[in-house]
Amino acid sequence: MKTPSTPQPGTTPQPGNQRRKRPALLSGPTALAALAGVVSAGVVLAVAELIGAFFTARATPLIALGSTFIDFTPPWMKDFAIATFGTNDKAALFVGMGLTILLLACVLGIVAFRKWALGVAGVLLLGAVIVASVVTRASVKPLDAIPSLIGTVAGLVVLRFLISKLWRTREWPEVASDLGAKEPDRPATSRRAFFTASGITAVAAAAAATGGRLLSAARSNVAQAREALQLPAPAKAAAAVPAGVQSKAPGVTPWLTPNKDFYRIDTALSVPEIDAQSWELRIHGMVEQEVRLSFQDLLDAQLIESHVSLTCVSNPVGGNLAGNAKWLGMPIRDVLKMARPKDGADMVLSTSVDGFSASTPLEVLQDDRDAMLAIGMNGEPLPLEHGYPVRMVVPGLYGFVSATKWVVDLEVTRFADNKAYWTQRGWSERGPIKTMARVEVPKSFAKVAAGKVAIGGTAWAQTRGITKVEVQIDNGPWTAAVLSAEASVVTWRQWSFDWEATPGPHYIKVRATDGTGEVQTDKRADPVPDGASGWQSVMVTVE
Repeated sequence: MKTPSTPQPGTTPQPGNQRRKRPALLSGPTALAALAGVVSAGVVLAVAELIGAFFTARATPLIALGSTFIDFTPPWMKDFAIATFGTNDKAALFVGMGLTILLLACVLGIVAFRKWALGVAGVLLLGAVIVASVVTRASVKPLDAIPSLIGTVAGLVVLRFLISKLWRTREWPEVASDLGAKEPDRPATSRRAFFTASGITAVAAAAAATGGRLLSAARSNVAQAREALQLPAPAKAAAAVPAGVQSKAPGVTPWLTPNKDFYRIDTALSVPEIDAQSWELRIHGMVEQEVRLSFQDLLDAQLIESHVSLTCVSNPVGGNLAGNAKWLGMPIRDVLKMARPKDGADMVLSTSVDGFSASTPLEVLQDDRDAMLAIGMNGEPLPLEHGYPVRMVVPGLYGFVSATKWVVDLEVTRFADNKAYWTQRGWSERGPIKTMARVEVPKSFAKVAAGKVAIGGTAWAQTRGITKVEVQIDNGPWTAAVLSAEASVVTWRQWSFDWEATPGPHYIKVRATDGTGEVQTDKRADPVPDGASGWQSVMVTVE
């Protein structure tokens, strides 16, 4: 009498000698194996999130993988992401990463079910990629790889547990004789048991991830320290804002951008949380004297206050990646005087705590345009997402070569010797802001009533100012718009135009002239490599 053979790993036992059809790719045990892979991947991320609460936020797998992806993103893809998703580009990246991880988890689950050794190899390879992404991040120590290592081991254990249950699950043919089988003949593990184990594991993983987030938030006191910070009065206050800076056209963006509405474009997936008391800025390189500044040194300095408009180089024609705020900080020229740059230096390479770097012409940081190490924004300490505790603000240059957030290092060097983060990826070394005007009301494709229609918007040419804005309806003549009051040449300027609209479709174009007399070019250019250009055209329907 033959003894029933014991099911081997990676095989599905069959009742008697009855032959079974091979299950479809995404049905039966194959689909359950994919589910096991997904649950196991969830455990990897959840355990790493929980343990990562005791490490730097950049040590968690999702943040590390996403940051590494950003580092290798070509300029055209970055430009596409910002043009498509705007300030939601990071959320879109996380969604894309989630879908990719889901697919990989399904594949690894199926591979592990059919060939356990290959599944283990795949999990270990993925774990190695995660660990490599973690340890190569800026300001991350080798010990910060611990959450990812433990998460990978936990995920592998769960995968083995769930796959083992599948190996012991028997697929019963739906025949009457089987339905009446006695209990001892039933498979050792049922699908119900597998789903129960998977469900409990998934719930536990979700609880661990949530606990990690809550624990991380509880351990961080940066937000509370920021709220308690009292900014000192500036030695040089911002000039009074003249009356009439706001456009007369209803619906135009506020002249002063509230902090909550200020655009955010940077490479940090996780907002760095820096203790201001331990923050330090190092100024070194081609200098006579290396300088180190603490946050208290900035508070004790002769601070200046200034309204400055900032613009992102990825801003498309007519885009909203620009903002105007009142900044408080220490002049960078004063910092450079302390370090005394050597002859031959022509660039300052500023570096953020997250590894981002920007190349700023040295002379721009030494002239009278009030480039600063900002600690305040619109009367309050910098918001965390806008660079707390310290960021750079440099009038007249796109942010990718000047507006380093969470700045911790200034190296005085030369363009010939060093390349910044985006310069290495095909963008220009220098990024002076181009003259630009945009139509904000009416919106493109809007329907308006015939008669008097208010057109309005904003124009900028930081450090040069705006002296004229002109509007063209269809192919008619260019007509000067009414300029709002100018606060300074480093802030944007708003405008308005009254139009007697007639029924039918119409196109509205706008262009600006800067303080040097140069008219905004009509030549269309993409943001790469040094900013977009061209005239914005808005189509409206008059009813």
